[in-house]
Amino acid sequence: GLWLIFHRTRWGILIRAATQDREMVAALGVDQRRLFTGVFVLGSFLAGLGGALQVPRLALTTVMDTTVIVEAFVVVVIGGMGSVWGALLASLLIGVLNAYGVLILPKASIVLMFVVMAVVLIVRPWGLLGRPEIQLRAAGGAVVGERGVPWHPAWLAGAGLVLLALPLLLPTFWVWMAVEIFAFALFAASLHLLMGLGGMVSFGHAAYFGLGAYGAALLLELAGWPMPLAFLAAPVVAAAAAAVFGYFSVRLTSIYFAMLTLAFAQIVFAVVHQWDEVTGGDNGVLSVWPPPWLKSPTRYYYWTLAFAGAGVVLLRLVAASPFGLALRAVRDHARRAEAVGINIRALQWTAFVVAGFFAGLAGAIFVFLKGSVFPVYTETPMSVQPLVMVLLGGIGAPAGPLIGAAAYKLLDTVITRYTDYWQVGLGAILIALVLAFPRGIAGVLDWRRS
Repeated sequence: GLWLIFHRTRWGILIRAATQDREMVAALGVDQRRLFTGVFVLGSFLAGLGGALQVPRLALTTVMDTTVIVEAFVVVVIGGMGSVWGALLASLLIGVLNAYGVLILPKASIVLMFVVMAVVLIVRPWGLLGRPEIQLRAAGGAVVGERGVPWHPAWLAGAGLVLLALPLLLPTFWVWMAVEIFAFALFAASLHLLMGLGGMVSFGHAAYFGLGAYGAALLLELAGWPMPLAFLAAPVVAAAAAAVFGYFSVRLTSIYFAMLTLAFAQIVFAVVHQWDEVTGGDNGVLSVWPPPWLKSPTRYYYWTLAFAGAGVVLLRLVAASPFGLALRAVRDHARRAEAVGINIRALQWTAFVVAGFFAGLAGAIFVFLKGSVFPVYTETPMSVQPLVMVLLGGIGAPAGPLIGAAAYKLLDTVITRYTDYWQVGLGAILIALVLAFPRGIAGVLDWRRS
C-alpha cells in the first residue's frame, strides 16, 4: 500500500520530489506545510495501527516508546532510507534474529540488532536496499552560524565572579545541583562540537560519558589508583573508545552516522550491563567518592568548576581555531572543503575524539558527585539529554549548550519537587520553549542585540 501511494499517486510523487529538492517544489507552488503535515498524519496513523496490532502479544509499559522508536530507526536504516521494501526486509531480518538470538546467544540478544546494523552500515552505508546516490557527502545539513551570547571578556569576568561566589551564597543542596549542571554543561558542550560545528548528530554520545564514569570508578576501585589520577585518566579511556568508534562512524553521513553512533553506544551498554565480574552489571560500581580533602560540597564545587570551566574554554578555543573553521567549512559545503585540500574524514574523526574526551571528563565529574555508576549512564535516554540541552539553548550559539544545560536541569529539579507527574510538566514546558524560541534561548538574546 505504501509503495503504491508513493509511486503511483500525485501526492506520493510530490513527497518524493520534496525530499530531494524542497526549494524547487516550493517554486512550483506546492504548499509544503500541508504536504508534510499529511505525511506526519499518515505516519502517526500507521504507528498507532502497529501499536494496536502489538497489544495482544506485548504488555504495555511506560518505557515502550523509547524501545519502539529505536527499533523503528534500526529497521529503516538497515533497510535503506526511502525504501519501503528495504524496511520490510529489515523488519523480517530483525524479527528472525531476535527470535533465534534468545535461544542461541541469550546474552547478546539485547544488542544483536545493533551489531547487525553496525555491520550493515560499515559494509553497505546506504542500507540493504537503499540507493547510494541519496547519501550526501555533507555531514548533516546546514546549521545556523555561530551567534548568540558573546564571549566578551567582561561577560566572562562577570560570570566567573558569580560562579566563584555561589558556594558562599547557596544552601548545600543547590551547591550540589550546580556541580551537576557543570557536568551536564560540559557534556552538552562536547556534543555541540559535533552538532553545531560539524553538523554531525550523534545518538550515542552517552557511551563516552558512561565510559568516563566507569573508567574513573574502575581505576579507583579495582586498580587502586588515587582519585586525581583516576579522574584524569577517565577522559582518556573515553577518547580511546571514541577513536575506534569514530573511525567507522565518520565514513557515514546524516541519519546513517547518527544510527551507527547509537549502535556503538548500545554495544557499550551491553558490555557494562553483562560484564558482572568487572562492572557489577545492574548493581553498578558503588562507593566511588572523592578523597576526604575533596568531599566537602564547596571544595568539590571548585574542583568541578575548574575542570568543567577549562573544558568549556578549550572547546571554545577549538571552535575559534583554524581547525574549527575547517570543521564549519565541511559542515556547510563538504565538496568545496574537499576541493581545497581538507581531509574531511581526518577532520571529523579528530572532532569525534575531542568530543568523546570531554564527554568522558563530564562523566568523571558526575561519578564522583553521585558516588556510583550504573549501565543506565550509557543508555539512549542519557544520550537524549545533551541533545535536548543543545537544541534548547540554541545550536547556533556558542553559549547555547551551557544555557540549555542549566535550564533543563533546573526545570527538571524544580518540577520533580512539586509534582509526581514531573515528566508531563517538563515535556510541556520544553515544547513551549521550543515553540516560543525556535532558535533556542540564546537565540533570543542574539535577536534582542540585533
